[in-house]
This record gives sequence, C-alpha cells and structure tokens, in this order.
Amino acid sequence: MGLNSSRLPTTLSHPQAKLVQQAISQNCVVIFSKTTCPFCVQTKEIFKNLGIPYEAMELNKHPDGQNIQSYLADITKARTVPRVFINGTCIGGATETKSLHQSGQLLELVSKCHNPQLEQVRR
Repeated sequence: MGLNSSRLPTTLSHPQAKLVQQAISQNCVVIFSKTTCPFCVQTKEIFKNLGIPYEAMELNKHPDGQNIQSYLADITKARTVPRVFINGTCIGGATETKSLHQSGQLLELVSKCHNPQLEQVRR
C-alpha cells in the first residue's frame, strides 16, 4: 500500500504509553487531535461523513496533552496533529487520511477492524 505506518511499541515504559495504547486498543479509529487545528477538523469530518465512529483525543484539552504529543512523535516520527490510528496502526495525518479516502483504501482499512459499530457502515 506504500503507507509509512507505525505500530505501537509493546513497551509501557513511557508514562503516556499505557493511555495511548488503551485508546488505540479499544477503538478501531483514534484521532489524536487539537480542537484549534483545521487539519484535525477536516480529518474528523472525513470519518463523520462516512459514518465511521472514531475516538478523538483532543490534546489541547487533555491535562497531559503535550507529553502525549511528545510520545506520539517518538513512536510515529511526526509531531504534527492529527495522528490517525486505524486498527492499531498509525496511517499518518490529514494528508494521508485524505489520500486513503480518495483512493478508497480508507474504508478498506476500517473494514478490517473488529468493531460491531462498524457493521452498519459496511452494509
């Protein structure tokens, strides 16, 4: 597929690792975002318009948001938001999400999730 994707490291030694891993393991789609970021808003709109449920962690509203963003930078090699994870894998940010959507691959990635809420989207 040519994606520069990142899987989460299995170590929980970083203070934010457990929080990030928990969010990603409990949700098919997780968007680490900031409410003031226009690229984050556009990315969430893509999922909303497709009817795909997602969990958004708004880093500018989270008490430990800066440290979470630093941890995400360590594991994804990009500090910018949004950072989008589908089925445990970082697909990138707004540009990558938009490209995957336009190519039809976004729905394909989401369809691989094991989430009962997504059954309605697939039909």
